[in-house]
Amino acid sequence: MRTKSLKKNKINVVTLGCSKNIYDSEVLMGQLKANNKEVVHEEEGNVVVINTCGFIDNAKEQSVNTILDFVQKKEEGLVDKVFVTGCLSERYKPDLQQEIPDVDQYFGTTELPSLLKALGADYKHELIGERITTTPKNYAFLKIAEGCDRPCSFCAIPLMRGGHKSTPIENLVKEAQNLAKDGVKELILIAQDLTYYGLDLYKKRALAELLKELVKVEGIEWIRLHYAFPTGFPMDVLEVMNNEPKICNYLDIPLQHISDDLLKSMRRGTTHKKTTDLIYKFREIVPQMTIRTTLIVGYPGETEEHFQELKEWVKEMRFERLGCFTYSHEENTHAYNLEDDVPEEVKQERANEIMEIQSQISWELNQQKIGQTFKCVIDRKEGNYFVGRTEHDSPDVDNEVLIDATKTYLKTGEFAQIKITEAADFDLYGEPVK
Repeated sequence: MRTKSLKKNKINVVTLGCSKNIYDSEVLMGQLKANNKEVVHEEEGNVVVINTCGFIDNAKEQSVNTILDFVQKKEEGLVDKVFVTGCLSERYKPDLQQEIPDVDQYFGTTELPSLLKALGADYKHELIGERITTTPKNYAFLKIAEGCDRPCSFCAIPLMRGGHKSTPIENLVKEAQNLAKDGVKELILIAQDLTYYGLDLYKKRALAELLKELVKVEGIEWIRLHYAFPTGFPMDVLEVMNNEPKICNYLDIPLQHISDDLLKSMRRGTTHKKTTDLIYKFREIVPQMTIRTTLIVGYPGETEEHFQELKEWVKEMRFERLGCFTYSHEENTHAYNLEDDVPEEVKQERANEIMEIQSQISWELNQQKIGQTFKCVIDRKEGNYFVGRTEHDSPDVDNEVLIDATKTYLKTGEFAQIKITEAADFDLYGEPVK
């Protein structure tokens, strides 16, 4: 017979999914701390809050397995309570309640006050941007907007996150100041779509205005832009990127595909020509820009001809950074009405082909960096190497710079000038400039 733990409640927040979820978990933890609750991130605790992802099949499976693991621990008496929040819970709450009833309570993405109440805490409105960061101390995510108004056929995000809602500039500046006081040097701006920022609050695209305010925050040295939509991109952002040294010459802009047929079916609001012209315009205005993109292969109706067009275009554009995903058939999306007609093994073969092309492009671009010196931030020490990044690299998804720790000492969280001595497909090797 299981016995309830007598120890004081320690709340363990477990985060799955994307950077937006990391941010949400950090806000939750900040609220709990302000309520004098003992809270940890992915460590042992007798009360567990699982922040789930419901984006694509693999993520959903991981979320369900994690819930089942903790329900089993509850059965064994290792934890007392299990709460579930986040995108999977928002999207499938009735199903989850029926299938996994041993979870104490399920909460959606907008139910933070209710979740806090269940944890014996009050929602504190005055905590503007105050949170407990879980990333390495030198960088943090800054979520500038929630939700999305785009109609992309394959995407379930609006179902889980609702419509676009910008955070006021003054709140984001205050949050950035708090992060800088805690030693954060790099802000990674995130949203479902950065380019929509301000349309709801200021009746115009205001990303450039936000950047001009954020660069004034003392202590912040790098500001990085993640998740921009190609249609209606505010070109004044490029001007700020050119004029402000703190804005990294870096843009994450998921383009998804290049075939006109598929772009139309995906409801992307653009064409092969417009997309290509936009990328050339970026490179003309900001010659040093690193462009990261993501592509989807195996979308309904993708023929071998469509895929060949995509391959040739990837070779032509020579993106500095690229990721490729196989299409996931998501219920309640517009594309769910289409037949998921590309076999799974073909999807995987196509993704592998794209990544092989990209691996060669990345290798060639990296060879050009040998002999050059870059300002790098040192994220961590791993084995015999210090691991750093240039302004052209985002954490976890991009290239890393490896520096031999047996020959030199570098301080994690600090910047150093590193001369590149060797280069592989996705890693650079270097030594500090004396």
